[in-house]
Amino acid sequence: MDDLTQALSASFAVSQEPNSTAAPHPRLAQYKSKSSALEQSERRLRFLALQKSKRLNYVNHARCLADGDWTGADSDGEQDMEEQGKERGATEGMEMEVERRKLPKLYADQLMLSEWLVDVPPELDTGWLMVVCPIGKRSLIVASKGSTAAYTKSGYCVNRFPSLLPGGNRHNSAKGKDYTILDCIYSEVDRTYYILDVMCWSGHPVYDCSTEFRFFWLQSKVQEADGLSKISKRNPFRFVSLQSKDCSSESIQKALSADYTFNVDGLLFYHRETHYTPGSTPLVGWLRPYMVTDILGVEVPVGPLTLKPEYAQQQIQQILEHKKPSSGVRPAYRSGSYELESLSTPCGNDGDDSLNCLNQKPIRESGMES
Repeated sequence: MDDLTQALSASFAVSQEPNSTAAPHPRLAQYKSKSSALEQSERRLRFLALQKSKRLNYVNHARCLADGDWTGADSDGEQDMEEQGKERGATEGMEMEVERRKLPKLYADQLMLSEWLVDVPPELDTGWLMVVCPIGKRSLIVASKGSTAAYTKSGYCVNRFPSLLPGGNRHNSAKGKDYTILDCIYSEVDRTYYILDVMCWSGHPVYDCSTEFRFFWLQSKVQEADGLSKISKRNPFRFVSLQSKDCSSESIQKALSADYTFNVDGLLFYHRETHYTPGSTPLVGWLRPYMVTDILGVEVPVGPLTLKPEYAQQQIQQILEHKKPSSGVRPAYRSGSYELESLSTPCGNDGDDSLNCLNQKPIRESGMES
């Protein structure tokens, strides 16, 4: 049964996103793609150029998320995103209709998602930042009007509770003027929301700011927020910001030999200049720790994080073949077999647990503070 599940997960696709992290890494996959697409490095350049030319109304977008009211959504901004999507589809030579790209309404598809890091950028050590990520479920956190809501990638509100985030409880909501929007990874084991990125803090949106600035601003704001990392009546879940590091070989080696208070899932690589854009982007890459040597060519210390699973050893030849420059070798999958709320790790090792993750339903709101 396990072999059948693995075979199905490696062959069945439901999405059109190239290098989707829901599928195996293209260099580790068993088959080559029959379709063509632009190299990941070329798409990065196009994304960077487009974000300079397309300015969207993120101030209004953040306000809509905070208020839950989309009647004032910016149609001009949506048109820009639609045109951007058409341009992307044309340049990639897609034979199918391109999905309309626009600022999403409601709470689904609000998170910026990664692709597998396939084409290693030559400026990785100087132009990118790395974040070590815990195992958990990606969550959109919206603190507004005196309460804090947690949404899944699909837009389900799975919890509502007070927090010490600006706007997150009735004592610091400032009559709705303060609101905070975060990209988090929720660890049920630690009862902790690990903050991956910030889109808005205390009513100040930073969607169109660089990664380097967003990460710096996030760290400074979290340090100013007393009690955010402790569980209390007004803060029943911990909020802890994840640390970013440069991508030099020494930094990567040190990160993979360090001890962490959480179980490590993988590594996210952010281009320093990318804005926070909902949807998948080649400007954010994802690798499992054991892939670092084969993909990045960086020697890593032997340890629990870098221990390769059995199937990885069987795929070394595919890795080496995909490293060869060839116009015929394309990313193996445009999409994965299923969508998970975690970055790439199922809830458990058992297949039934993974399916339960997919069928997660909204839960009742937790008790608010008195």
